[in-house]
Formats: sequence, structure tokens, C-alpha cells
Amino acid sequence: MNDGIRELILGIFESSLEAQLRAVRRLRQGDSSGAPPRSRKGLSHVDMAFDILKKARAPLHVSEILDRIRTQFGIAVDRESLVSSLTKKVARGDRFTRTEKNTFGLLEKAK
Repeated sequence: MNDGIRELILGIFESSLEAQLRAVRRLRQGDSSGAPPRSRKGLSHVDMAFDILKKARAPLHVSEILDRIRTQFGIAVDRESLVSSLTKKVARGDRFTRTEKNTFGLLEKAK
């Protein structure tokens, strides 16, 4: 068998076994969700905005949310993408409220 193909097959098996081992370890620890634990680095943009608004304890304009995400998490988030995501959450009644144009806060039950 060609060494390149052999290495490819072994790599695939190794990745598969590592994933299975992680799943078994999660089950042993009682995490039945199947999802790996999320670190602060693994937060979604919406989750970052939620953290920012929770700490602010007041509605913020999207520009301020973006500035604080950049400062706190060290990443630049696309403005239109964040506004779109937050607007969808507002429409679903999921954690966020829109107090003015491009200004978002948290629903009372989410605080």
C-alpha cells in the first residue's frame, strides 16, 4: 500500500478514535449535551453581546457594544452581522430587547 494512503487512513482512524474518547470522557463527567464546554474564546458574537449588556446593566447602542467586544474579547465583529443576529433574537423574544434604533438591552428575565 502506498505510504501516503496508509498515513491518510491512519490519520482518519486516529481522529475518529480521539472524538470517541472525548465523547466517553464527557459522559463520564455527566455532560449529556454532547457539546464540548464553551470557553470564553468559544463564545458566539451574540453571547459576547449578552455578556457586555449584562455587565453594562443598561441598553447600549451597537457601536458601544462593538467597542466593548473589541476591548474585552480582542476581536472585531461585523456590525451588520451583529445587528441582524440581535434583531432576530429580539423578534423571537430571546434575551434581547430593542429600546431604540440600533440600541439593544436585555429582557428582564434574561438579567
